[in-house]
Amino acid sequence: MDGSNIVTADDTNFEFQVLEYSQLLPVVVDFWSNWCLDCRRTSETLESLAEQYAGRFRLAQVEVDKNPRLTKGYQVRTIPTIKTFVNGGVTGQLEGVHTNLQIEEYLKRFMPGPERLLLEKAASYLKDRQFISAEETCLEILEEDPDNPAARLLLAKSLLWQGEYLEALTILHHFPASREFQAAEKLVPLAEQLRAASSLESSGNPLDAIYTRALGLIENEQIPAALDGLLEILKRDKKYRAGMPHKVVLGLFELLGEDHPLTEEYRPLLANTLF
Repeated sequence: MDGSNIVTADDTNFEFQVLEYSQLLPVVVDFWSNWCLDCRRTSETLESLAEQYAGRFRLAQVEVDKNPRLTKGYQVRTIPTIKTFVNGGVTGQLEGVHTNLQIEEYLKRFMPGPERLLLEKAASYLKDRQFISAEETCLEILEEDPDNPAARLLLAKSLLWQGEYLEALTILHHFPASREFQAAEKLVPLAEQLRAASSLESSGNPLDAIYTRALGLIENEQIPAALDGLLEILKRDKKYRAGMPHKVVLGLFELLGEDHPLTEEYRPLLANTLF
């Protein structure tokens, strides 16, 4: 997808340059005309703000005389007109002449804050397995907002991937009440079992060897083999270690993410094993 901060949109590319892109970032559409002096001033202001707030919104410029279908379809009654698109739909508009400050204040209503951008950056690092960069980005957020639950969850995940189990548990055991709390709870058994893996006592159960090996495979990031071992234990004995293999699998799903291919592959296998 074209990542340019300022683009020209028309009847042929509006869906791609505006509607699709607005799923990622607010897109501000400037409806203007070459003969309109006020339009030129508004466009200059928008272009300046697009550079100033680079990465927080995209500016798409539509020349109304050349694009009557868009102009009529989006009910542009006067120019200059600014319309903001988020998730494929119009979420706000500004019609007529306004000062630079008024335009900037209007845009700020839709722009993601720096904290959200850092969270997206940390999540991207985590997805790309750049765990140290993810950790550093989360710490940057937490310097300003120590109780930010999304940053704390991402930090705990990055620490788990790095084998820093005690540090991850410290975060997870003191997690703030939030919508991320449930996700953090799922990671606790995984972190506890990985931390204790080297000192787990054998009960004489033949499944102990499979369980210990599965934990070792997780530490070595051989996740499919680890999941196979944990599911094998559950097939043989669902109550083994009070159902801990089940909790570890759920923790792995949370660590990987709901949309990870392994989560999508193994979640139905887990359900079949349990039921």
